[in-house]
Order: sequence, then structure tokens, then C-alpha cells
Amino acid sequence: MVRIDRVHTGAGDAGDTSLVDGTRTSKSNPRIQIVGTLDEVNSCIGIVCMETHRLPYHSDGGDSSSIQRVQIIALPALQRIQNELFDLGAELGCEINNIPEYVTLLETYHSDLLLHEMEAWIKDTPPLTSFILPGGSPPATFLHLARTVTRRLERLIVQLERDQQGSIRPIVLQYVNRLSDWVFVLGRWISSTLGDSEPLWLPLNQRPSEKGIVDILTQMKANDADFDALD
Repeated sequence: MVRIDRVHTGAGDAGDTSLVDGTRTSKSNPRIQIVGTLDEVNSCIGIVCMETHRLPYHSDGGDSSSIQRVQIIALPALQRIQNELFDLGAELGCEINNIPEYVTLLETYHSDLLLHEMEAWIKDTPPLTSFILPGGSPPATFLHLARTVTRRLERLIVQLERDQQGSIRPIVLQYVNRLSDWVFVLGRWISSTLGDSEPLWLPLNQRPSEKGIVDILTQMKANDADFDALD
């Protein structure tokens, strides 16, 4: 069991920190950048959990079956991912040859489970007819944010492996690559289950007039003047 008595130690005041194995290094170390980005992904998913808990009920006080479905399916899956990201941070927070024995290593099973869950969600999700713009319900919107941060995490891991070949287990990169797709598909499944429309990208020739909002703003001010005149 982990016990933390103090958060601030002052040891990092000069810009360095410790890897998981105790080695001191700069906070600009690529591994520290990776661990920090993992923390960002985990924080995004924490917000998704919060927003999923906060999904509104019907005005008559009865629980919505679709909301219950989302909460029953999404919350345990998201909380599992949060724990796996913590495990991943411990592994990536030290050199591959110095991983302590107590660190839990993700295996092929964890990566394959992401695929199985995506396949199950896709069966209940309409096919894409266009690119999706980030947005929608709060859980879906924050899953888009989690997706983009996960992609950044993947780029950092790829860069480290290319700079230091053999420094990352292949399953780690596979897991992170699949995770970014996983959060995207989960967001689509949540939108579909809740009956929410997805904001779609429109080609230029299908968009409304692109005059901007100046004319609208001018008209609003004119309307305000008309209302003031009534006083």
C-alpha cells in the first residue's frame, strides 16, 4: 500500500526530479514529458467520469434508461483505463532495464480488450458520413479532448523510441495507439445512446454564408436602440 505523508519536498525546486527507480534527472527528460502527458490524459478521463455522473435526469424525477446505460457501461471502463494509465506511467517513468519488480506491466490482453470494446460499441453506433467536429454532450466533448492528448502522448512515445531504440516495449505503443481510437468510439457510442446529434464537418460548398457575425452584431445593437427608445 502506498503511503504519502508529504507532497512538497523541495527536491525539485532546481528543475530536476526522480524517475520511478530513484534516478535523478531533469524535468525536461523525454520520459518525464511522457509521464506528464499521461497525467493529462488521465485528468481528461477524470473529467469525462465527472460529466457522466452529472448527466441530467428527466424533469419528472425518473431516471433515464439511456443515461443509466451510459453510466453502467462507460464509468467502469473509464475507471479501468485510469488505473492502467497509472500503471503505464510507472513503467515509462524509468529506463526499460530498471523497471522495479512491483510495477504492473500492461500486456497484450489489455490492448486486445480495447479492440473488443470498440467492436461492441461500433455495432450500436451509426456509420460515419463525415468527419466529426469536437463537441456534443459534455462526456463526448471531453472524450475528444482525451483523444487529442492521447495522440500527443503517442507522438512523444514514438519519438523516444526512435531516438533510443528498444527503450519502449512494443505493447506500450500499441496500447496507446488503440486507446486514442477507444475514446473516440466511446464518445460516439455515448452520443448515439443518448440520442445526441454529432457535430459534423461540412465541406465549404455546403456551409452557410461566411460573412461573419458583424452584420448580426450591428442588427442586435440596432434592436437594442429600438428597445431603449420604447422607454
